[in-house]
Amino acid sequence: MATTSDSSVSFEETDARHDEMHSTIEAWIDELVDHVDDAQASEEFQEWLDVQSRFHDYSHRNTLLINLQCPEATKVAGYNTWRNEFDRHVQEGESAIWIWAPIITKQCPKCENSPSYHEQSDCEYDETSPDEWSKGLVGFKPTSVFDVSQTEGEPIPELETEATGDADDLVPALTDAADELGVTVCIVDAAEWKHGDAKGVCKYRSKRDLQPVVEAKARENQADLAVTLIHEFAHALLHADVTDETERSKREVEAEAVAYIVGRYFELDTSGSAFYLAAWQGDEPDVIQDRLGRISSTVEDLIEMIDG
Repeated sequence: MATTSDSSVSFEETDARHDEMHSTIEAWIDELVDHVDDAQASEEFQEWLDVQSRFHDYSHRNTLLINLQCPEATKVAGYNTWRNEFDRHVQEGESAIWIWAPIITKQCPKCENSPSYHEQSDCEYDETSPDEWSKGLVGFKPTSVFDVSQTEGEPIPELETEATGDADDLVPALTDAADELGVTVCIVDAAEWKHGDAKGVCKYRSKRDLQPVVEAKARENQADLAVTLIHEFAHALLHADVTDETERSKREVEAEAVAYIVGRYFELDTSGSAFYLAAWQGDEPDVIQDRLGRISSTVEDLIEMIDG
């Protein structure tokens, strides 16, 4: 059964079924685009963007260090940053997570050392005074950060993107449909999940064997698990032959739009996708419309396979 916000729609086995499905799917995509626009304009989304802008992106080396010391870490910041920018405080007894912080200071135009190291070196550059030197990276030093789970205080704004509804029968139906889709599915216990904040991943056995392998993080919310599986199935169907990383990242919007529409068909509340897509696509929700053809055909294929 498919539902819209105004009335129920059933796609019976009739000659008009394909046209009915296609027009309804197009209408739902139009609604999703409108919801993305609304999400971007909302106070909640702007507050979330402001908070995210205050978290630093870390290098691969620091990300590895964080993961080794605190695998469950999601958002890290320094002691004073938590206190001054987020009104949160590191709880007593928490162990610091140590990373490398860049040292930015004035540096010699020739040897690129800081003034103190320049004086101790054999560099003879003296054309300009150290006071006139430009600042640059001269090295790294250990510095401590703490994960949000190690702090307490004012809450961090989160975007509510979880789907809701009755999906107790849908999750088994999705795993059953995996064989027909040519996908291997594995629902991984949360304690053994190795993909950070991601709820699910779609990967391939090797560069030669493009057999999709979908992994999803187990959770109590079966509706959200179902939508995650649909999202990753969409990747398997849409993107197995896409090797360009930039294009692959753009196609997140396709996978999430598919999950939104298929979720609606199975009477789940997938309105949180609007926030997800607003965060992914910046100010360009119209990209959903540009990719309508792939989204629509993938939705139809998935509904037919899952619905049996």
